[in-house]
Amino acid sequence: MHEEPASIGKSIVINGELSGSEDLTIEGRVDGRIELRDHVLTIGANGRITAQVAAKSIIVLGHVTGNLAASEKVDIRESGSVEGDIVAPRVAIADGSHFRGSIDMQRREPPAGPDGPPAGPKPEARVSIPAPASPIDELVRA
Repeated sequence: MHEEPASIGKSIVINGELSGSEDLTIEGRVDGRIELRDHVLTIGANGRITAQVAAKSIIVLGHVTGNLAASEKVDIRESGSVEGDIVAPRVAIADGSHFRGSIDMQRREPPAGPDGPPAGPKPEARVSIPAPASPIDELVRA
């Protein structure tokens, strides 16, 4: 049996902390903090989020200002916009989307057992994507 995700409509405004234990789609506005650690959060095309976000997987079709942390994946779709830092083992940024911030991709490592390798620092990949140059920048360089 497939359960429909919970939904916050486009006329709903939430200020404060939002948490839950089911998948959620936001079409409205949320300012504050969103925490769905074991579930999927979808920011719909009408969604406007100004918050720190933590979820299993985050799909962005609307606009997010704030840091995103996902245990599985962050997916910024073509209409999506993110201004903030992303921490997730997998990140997808579609052509035509907007992103400004840094990306920290850390893989989860299984805990070291008695026969396993010693626990040490996790491998880290950091990606910084500069903002596109403006026409004025092009003239100054010429």
